[in-house]
Amino acid sequence: MSPAIKYTFGRIGLFVIVFVALSPTPLNILVKAMVAFVASAGLSFLLLRKWRDEMAEQLGTISAKRTAEKDRLRSALAGDEDAAAAGDRVVAADSAEKAPDARS
Repeated sequence: MSPAIKYTFGRIGLFVIVFVALSPTPLNILVKAMVAFVASAGLSFLLLRKWRDEMAEQLGTISAKRTAEKDRLRSALAGDEDAAAAGDRVVAADSAEKAPDARS
């Protein structure tokens, strides 16, 4: 499961737990939701650190790949064939890693 999905479900789960814990209190439902939102944010900062770090690492990797691809495309459009060819080799290597093995 993707780290972003795990973290999102963890945040939603914490919100639901806090909201249910507040259900016996005689507060308006919107006040309960606001308190649950703030409390779940604080709890997620403490309890979901590992998942948050995994998600940040995944997003950083994706961002670096997009930046490299953008630079490669800009080089190709500017006419720098050497940089574009080097980028094509990197893209080919990335897609070879993601492609399933045909021999299986």
